Amino acid sequence: MNIHITVKSVGKRKPMLTHVEYKLNTNPRTLKDLISILVISNVQAYQERAKESLFIQFLTANEITDQAAEGKVGFGARYDERHADPERAVEAALLAFEDGLYRVFIEDVEVEKLADEIQLQAGDTVTFLKFTMLAGRLW
Repeated sequence: MNIHITVKSVGKRKPMLTHVEYKLNTNPRTLKDLISILVISNVQAYQERAKESLFIQFLTANEITDQAAEGKVGFGARYDERHADPERAVEAALLAFEDGLYRVFIEDVEVEKLADEIQLQAGDTVTFLKFTMLAGRLW
């Protein structure tokens, strides 16, 4: 089943991730299942990208322009040798949800609890709304 994922950050006009199609191999029953599936999949993709190494890396003019628009131009090199642990990543994502650091909407309807059952259908849009922590101090 294909769904669409959008990640937005409060205070930013442009979404961080714009309407990316995502293929689910299983149909999650709860929000916790959905978050777990997405996090594990992203950790696996991250680890695969870390394995890829080009002998000679270069950027085309279009890649430089695209990356400059995002705010950072680089080769995508990873200098950290550590590997991501999928179980710890899932725990962190679930804790972040419980702590209110982000909210999840399925077709503009908020899913409020991890145990809430969800009914995903092909083509649905899942939006992750990330909240920004404010810096400063009160006197």
